[in-house]
Amino acid sequence: MEKFQESMYKLIVETSTKLPKDVRRAIAKAKLRENAGTRAAMSLATIVQNIQMADENVSPICQDTGLPTFKIKVPVGVNQMEMKEAIRRAIAQATKDGKLRPNSVDSLTGENSGDNLGIGLPVIKFEQWEKDYIDVCLILKGGGCENKNIQYSLPCELEGLGRAGRDLDGIRKCILHAVYQAQGQGCSAGFIGVGIGGDRSAGYDLAKEQLFRPVDDVNPNEDLRKLEEYIMEAANKLGIGTMGFGGETTLLGCKIGVMHRIPASFFVSVAYNCWAFRRLGVTIDPHTGDIQEWLYQEGDDVDFQQEKTEVVGEAREVVLEAPITEEQIRSLKVGDVVRINGMIYTGRDAIHKHLMDHDAPVNLNGQIIYHCGPVMLKDENGKWHVKAAGPTTSIREEPYQGEIMKKFGIRAVIGKGGMGAKTLAALKEHGGVYLNAIGGAAQYYADCIQSVEGVDFLEFGIPEAMWHLRVKDFTAVVTMDSHGNSLHEDVEKSSLEKLAQFKERVF
Repeated sequence: MEKFQESMYKLIVETSTKLPKDVRRAIAKAKLRENAGTRAAMSLATIVQNIQMADENVSPICQDTGLPTFKIKVPVGVNQMEMKEAIRRAIAQATKDGKLRPNSVDSLTGENSGDNLGIGLPVIKFEQWEKDYIDVCLILKGGGCENKNIQYSLPCELEGLGRAGRDLDGIRKCILHAVYQAQGQGCSAGFIGVGIGGDRSAGYDLAKEQLFRPVDDVNPNEDLRKLEEYIMEAANKLGIGTMGFGGETTLLGCKIGVMHRIPASFFVSVAYNCWAFRRLGVTIDPHTGDIQEWLYQEGDDVDFQQEKTEVVGEAREVVLEAPITEEQIRSLKVGDVVRINGMIYTGRDAIHKHLMDHDAPVNLNGQIIYHCGPVMLKDENGKWHVKAAGPTTSIREEPYQGEIMKKFGIRAVIGKGGMGAKTLAALKEHGGVYLNAIGGAAQYYADCIQSVEGVDFLEFGIPEAMWHLRVKDFTAVVTMDSHGNSLHEDVEKSSLEKLAQFKERVF
């Protein structure tokens, strides 16, 4: 079991820090499809640079290392209880070493366990088989894309597509709508797994199981093969693009599975996964615990070379350093590229909720809030270091953001995926902007952070604390300005119009 634990640790680290070959090939193809000088092209250039940096640093690709889900096949007679305990020890060690962010939170108290362990975590699913070796697959699926999972009950009415019936064409409409509703909030371009049938829980299990399939495999079911190919073609005509900035690639992979159902229920369940598709596997010798083979590494590799991220086409580039004046903010417009120097402060769900009823620990007037839950490590001298620091999905803060900006005088918010009408109205009234950073680019942004100047609310846990970060050349795009303009709103409207093109029956 000691050797098995070591093998599991290697699997966890490799999954968190290095994308598999099939995912790299899909991203490389997407990069070739984009037009040079666009926001989507800039985003993809940042993504491939981030992948290369994660390889070199052996650090998390994305700061949200997700909820570890293991799918394990074992020969008869293998002690599953001992294997489970070995995996738990490996998870705790990987968290301590900064390869995983502490992501396990007590649902009642809000307390972070600090080691990624807790009731029901990590998720470990065993299955016995007739072969004489152990097969272990791991997926690290972050919260941003997990929140864009969706389930449909047929028949139903779908925005832009009309009625979806209990047939293959109704299933087609549900899947297209699932891609549309995700927009850029799940770090598009993404991958989807689809489960047809079952009950509500079995349907989601089947959908997530599809994500364990290689990106370039072929569905043995002819109807589902045709549907997968159709979805890949149609979804990439929606114009949502990387990060929801618009563009040629919205979906990188689609895998569909089916199971029987009871007559009264017809569910279509969709598991959405971001571009940072962290899924790997190994085969294990049951006698020694050693790794025999790495899975998902067939075919050609893509060696992403370091490349400079270029400014978007004719976009104006502006340098900001807090404290920022209202006049500076009013001069910014959607599409401007902003490079930030100086101080920024992280703030996620717990911080926003707290600030609604309490004072801030620092003067936030004219400052910048970053929606980010970084991976942090403390050295032997008590100094904190940033290991990964990409943006989290901002829409969760929609109930609070506008009020907090006005209450404390905050001028800019950095996040991903955009925010809603309430925040947009507050930006216009108060004089603020929303800056969209590249989701998942945790190494790219960690490299922009020069030092950690302090921390407040560490009792909320490392992801939810307020970190005081000094940055240089931190790059983001203005996607919501103080004049009532929102790129996210524009892309959502245009993609809905394009979605309507697929209303007529196909299957």
